Amino acid sequence: MSDASPLEHPIPVPSAPAVPPPPSTRRYMLLFIFLLASLVLYPFADNSTSGYYMLRVIGSGVILFSIYAVGYRRSLLIFAILLGAPAMAQHIWLLKAANPSILAMSNIVLSFCFDVFVVCVVLKRIFARDHSNSETIFGALCIYLLVGFSFASVFHLVSVVRPNAFYFDPHANFHTVPDRLDFIYYSFGTLTSLGAPGITPVSAHARSLTIVEAILGVLFLAVFVSRLMDAYRSGPSLWRNERHPTHKQ
Repeated sequence: MSDASPLEHPIPVPSAPAVPPPPSTRRYMLLFIFLLASLVLYPFADNSTSGYYMLRVIGSGVILFSIYAVGYRRSLLIFAILLGAPAMAQHIWLLKAANPSILAMSNIVLSFCFDVFVVCVVLKRIFARDHSNSETIFGALCIYLLVGFSFASVFHLVSVVRPNAFYFDPHANFHTVPDRLDFIYYSFGTLTSLGAPGITPVSAHARSLTIVEAILGVLFLAVFVSRLMDAYRSGPSLWRNERHPTHKQ
């Protein structure tokens, strides 16, 4: 009877557990595509009937993919559906409403609440990850676009409540009654700090909201760039240390 050498029967070393893929794979990318498509199609909504109906389809797709992007838990999914139903109605039926009724104004408010809810969920989701990937980038882009659309709804509501809140230069606008496209143009011009020539906030509420959006646009870019640099640099992460204060270096 000969003793077996330890080298003949090596002890198996347990392999490291596989890292599961992120649960929101491709969700934010699809949402970003539909958000960008809605911006591209907005100028064609007033020029042709097909463009208007195509924009309605894209707007519905934005709502559905927003629900899909935040619905990784049942409670979030139910809440997103409850807020998304009036938001979809606002995108479909109130696109060309010049003087919305009380019901239409309520839908605009609920649509704004839905956008804020999606922004908060996606923001928490992408900043909770220790490492950035393509979905993190698309999630941040979705947040940026959703903030612009959210403030467009707020500016539209302010204009309905106070018709003289904004001054539209007749030399820079082909129409005197503002529509949603005008406020989308003004919102993204404010968010990117480029400005929106031809549209001037007159009332105190409009000016205050303009300042808030401009500040949020600058702060978001600064914080997100800092988050990306922290995720890709070597060494301990400031974000991870913040979430795990008991971690010893």
